[in-house]
Amino acid sequence: MRKTILGLAAAASLAASAATAQPIPVGHLMDLSGATSDVGTPFAQGVNDTYAWVNRTRNGIGGRQVNVLAFDYGYQAPRAVSQYQAWSRDRVVAINGWGTADTEALVRFVTRDRIPYVSASYSAALTDAGGRSGRQGVEAAPFNFFYGPSYSDALRAMLQWAAEDWKARGRPGRPKFVHMGANHPYPNSPKAAGEALAAELGFDVLPAIVFALTPGDYTAQCLTLRQQGANYAYLGNTAGSNISVLRACQTAGVDVQFLGNVWGMDENAMKAAGAAANGVVFPVRTAAVWGAQAPGMANVQAISRVSDPAGTAYRPVHYLAGICSAMLTIEAMQSAAANGGQVTGERIRDGFYARQDWVPEGFQGVCAPSTFTPTDHRGQLTVALYRARVTGDTSQGSVAELMQAGTMRLEPVTTITLPRRADWLGW
Repeated sequence: MRKTILGLAAAASLAASAATAQPIPVGHLMDLSGATSDVGTPFAQGVNDTYAWVNRTRNGIGGRQVNVLAFDYGYQAPRAVSQYQAWSRDRVVAINGWGTADTEALVRFVTRDRIPYVSASYSAALTDAGGRSGRQGVEAAPFNFFYGPSYSDALRAMLQWAAEDWKARGRPGRPKFVHMGANHPYPNSPKAAGEALAAELGFDVLPAIVFALTPGDYTAQCLTLRQQGANYAYLGNTAGSNISVLRACQTAGVDVQFLGNVWGMDENAMKAAGAAANGVVFPVRTAAVWGAQAPGMANVQAISRVSDPAGTAYRPVHYLAGICSAMLTIEAMQSAAANGGQVTGERIRDGFYARQDWVPEGFQGVCAPSTFTPTDHRGQLTVALYRARVTGDTSQGSVAELMQAGTMRLEPVTTITLPRRADWLGW
């Protein structure tokens, strides 16, 4: 009898150890083939490389490997919802998501199922964790998070800079601002917030100009810009279609200060657009860009070697943001697993609240600090603005070579810290 009891106890111990060692399933929704794949691809690579690096160098989460279930949904929201159902059956504990339309469509699902959803959509509607804003169409999103300022807050920061820029130039009259982008949830997300602050800051707000998420001939939109006399124009689309606008406006001789959204400009777009990209001001989510000196850059370079063993690839701003986004998810899971805890959705969510001014361990100087509370998921209100500088021919040489030669560079403009206004929550 004693041997039997000891045998059963040993079997139970082995079963428990096996359960503990089982991989942790995490979903990863990517756009590698759709309308936003130009920026979706480097971001997704950053996320995937980070998980692989954590599995390899840190033995996963609490001794358990992370099983990343990556899916390219081609930027089609119905496919994202369908894939979510499949991941629910796989019992994923968290999801790294992508687009605005699909993220907003899944808010009720992830809230019901208590699955943290760490998106690459920075829609302000996702920040109202406690459902306190009272805004029409904005519901409580207690399981939605993202790394970086919201689209609305990034635009607010650029408008504050633009107002000061107008004064510094000594230009007469009121500056004119126009919102540009596709009639789609992603470019439209900060539209009302941006136009409201523009009016508050003394801008004349012009009628919005629509252009598609895909590249095309946008000469007509540029002629409208010139006819309206716009001084500052917000580009709400990703870089692919923005490049078309920049080129068309350069050809048409349009004199306007373009403000790119966070996905609207990067080093690849600078090379593709050439001189047309020179001067575009846009937000950068990380505290450093590729090649900069920072304590955490060694780990960033190590992660990069997961998919580039030679270490020769140049990584654009979106790749670094993908790393920081994945590291927030990973450290929230580590908080859940601490002291033998279970890695569940609720415990991961609580892990996002465990730190103030949160910079992932080993990424100091690269990942900007984030702070989340149970009622307010505006993780960052400090916005770093950069200017794209292109001083020569970008048709010859790689991005790495052009950046090394100084033909292209990312020039810091200013850093703006916004107030945590209650009336801006969820908007």
